[in-house]
Amino acid sequence: MFSKHVKPRSIASQLILLFTLATALLLVCGLGVFYSLTVRHAFAEDNAVLADKVSALSADFHESGSNVFADELNARRAGEHPAYWIRILDPQGRTFAETPGMDRLLPPGIFPSGQNLALAVRSPKAYRTGAKLFSLVTLNEESGSQAYTFQVAQDRSSDERVERDFAVLFVILLLGSVLSAASIAIIVTKRGLRPLEQMTRSLGRVDPTHLKERVAPGSWPSELQPLAIAFDDMLKRLDDSFTRLSQFSADLAHELRTPVANMMGEAQVALTRERTAAEYRETIESTIGECERLSRIVDNLLFVARVDAAREPIARKRFDARKAVEKIAAFYQTAAEDRHVTITCSGQGQIYADPDLFERAVGNLLDNALRFAPDRGSIQVAVSKHSNDFEVAISDNGCGIAAEHLPRVFDRFYRAESSRTSDGAGLGLALVKSIVELHGGSASIQSEMGRGTTVKLTFPAVSQRDHGSVDGPADL
Repeated sequence: MFSKHVKPRSIASQLILLFTLATALLLVCGLGVFYSLTVRHAFAEDNAVLADKVSALSADFHESGSNVFADELNARRAGEHPAYWIRILDPQGRTFAETPGMDRLLPPGIFPSGQNLALAVRSPKAYRTGAKLFSLVTLNEESGSQAYTFQVAQDRSSDERVERDFAVLFVILLLGSVLSAASIAIIVTKRGLRPLEQMTRSLGRVDPTHLKERVAPGSWPSELQPLAIAFDDMLKRLDDSFTRLSQFSADLAHELRTPVANMMGEAQVALTRERTAAEYRETIESTIGECERLSRIVDNLLFVARVDAAREPIARKRFDARKAVEKIAAFYQTAAEDRHVTITCSGQGQIYADPDLFERAVGNLLDNALRFAPDRGSIQVAVSKHSNDFEVAISDNGCGIAAEHLPRVFDRFYRAESSRTSDGAGLGLALVKSIVELHGGSASIQSEMGRGTTVKLTFPAVSQRDHGSVDGPADL
């Protein structure tokens, strides 16, 4: 069995359909109630007129007597189409007097049994013959010692025609109103969705060379402004990402080109003439050094890429931060003593993090601080616990970084002063930031020319990713 692809219905068609159906429903309910009230009112008026007529007949009968009343009925001309047809039956049930022609149209047997005036006019009997509709009433009256029966028929054919014409008018009005509502819905919907067409055209112009395109939500309806703002923010992020990617590609090519060019140049020089074994060894050792630099760059790039793709496994556990930083400081102690740089550690606390990644981040910062600290300078590593996070601060009293460079020092391959960082690829602080953000924390830097630099790493007490798997809050 093959499944058919159903084309989704457009928003415009749904709005038009719903608006038209809602209008039709309201009109049907409103006109239906109005029609019902009008018909019921006309029916009640007819009953009231019929009651007045029967009451008048009863009064005339008691006042004038049966003979005079019968003479008056028989005096009416045959062929006349009266609104009321009246028949008088004597006590034996024979026709005493009637409206001329009534016996052919309304025989006595179709009338209901005799009732008093109130019951007779409350619910008259409906009788249809041909195209005519009658309301039939039977009334018992006494004259002297004899009982007479009045049979009264009210012709309601004209009222029925009016009701039918009224219903046709209502149907025409309903259809016209529905068509008008559909037309209005089409106009309003197309006008309301016009900003989406503008957005479609704007987004259609977006490509790698036109990432500056914006939707400009200023004149948009309030309901669509959040959507337009979200699209503008997305385009801005794409523009920034594309710009950073282009810069990253250029920086990466530059960083990889330098060691490759060095190795190629040394190899070409070594091949220009015969060399001694020591010279060849020196060339090979230099090549190995450049390969190690390339390997470090590639390793750091792979790590940062895995972090960005959220594929780097994190094995968090709680450990003593003071002991961890003292262990890292001991590793750099020999290099620090060669330049008479003092490394001091302070503070206490338990941190919840991946020990290997924590060591890598702090180690990078210590290596960076040791390279920039002056001879006989000092480096301080301070750990401190707070209510919701744990902070590690690494400070040096080096030359510092200019204020204009601070916003970009965590960017990949960015180097504030190439003369100071010629032996680095500009990935150290970027890697540190990736590690901290992988833990759900943040990295910040404070620096002042001539007074040194402080880098602060903030680790959350419990990672939000692991919040549901940790028994209670972290015990710092």
